Amino acid sequence: MTLPKTIVKAEVLAHKLIGPEVCELTLKASGLVQMARPGQFVHVRVADTIVPLLRRPISIADANAAAGTLTLIYRIVGHGTELLAQTLPGSRLDLMGPLGNGFVLEAERPLLVGGGIGLAPLVYLAKALCTSPITIVMGGRNKNEMYWQDIFQSICQNIHITTDDGSMGRQGFTVDVIDDILTGDSFDMVYACGPRPMLEGVARLAKERNVRCQVSLEDHMACGVGACLSCTCAATDGKRRKVCTDGPVFWAEEVFD
Repeated sequence: MTLPKTIVKAEVLAHKLIGPEVCELTLKASGLVQMARPGQFVHVRVADTIVPLLRRPISIADANAAAGTLTLIYRIVGHGTELLAQTLPGSRLDLMGPLGNGFVLEAERPLLVGGGIGLAPLVYLAKALCTSPITIVMGGRNKNEMYWQDIFQSICQNIHITTDDGSMGRQGFTVDVIDDILTGDSFDMVYACGPRPMLEGVARLAKERNVRCQVSLEDHMACGVGACLSCTCAATDGKRRKVCTDGPVFWAEEVFD
């Protein structure tokens, strides 16, 4: 299915560091914002130079259609995002989007699961599900990465935190607590975004409990519109799916056995 998209010159309204090598970027992107759905992403041109040539895909962390504002949360991981991090308020960025397929907003009792920067698209999702009581499990390497708690505490009723080193919340990974949570409560949908091993574990547990599950895959992309095939992934039917256009959100059974 081809979804509407556009290219806009978005004004940078605010740009700040919110965590270790993690930035929050707020843009005025009227025209694009009105079409956005939770789970979609934008393709950002990070500089007005030939190098880097390719745009960078960044998940939509929030979109306010009435105000025409778009929020992106991204991690500085290479030359492209280093250049993006230098963008100042008042300047303009070339955005293409919204791209990809988003989450299905059918849950009455949702469980959200995110790891690291994979929590970014779940912010927008949680706000879209605001009429439902929301439980979220968030994981990171240590307490310094748990700035996410401040972001989610006003929109999620129950927050469970895991850290690899045990410096905050429960020591371990998000999948370590999901089995207990699914046992102790009744959910009709699990939404997850983060590292692939985490998604595999979440999908397995959801399947065991007969709970519908959607996963948002993170992958390297070039064109972002399905032409270059650089982001294809194996599907359970033996075929391959393009993360940028068939996803990034999939039903768990489409991509995990």
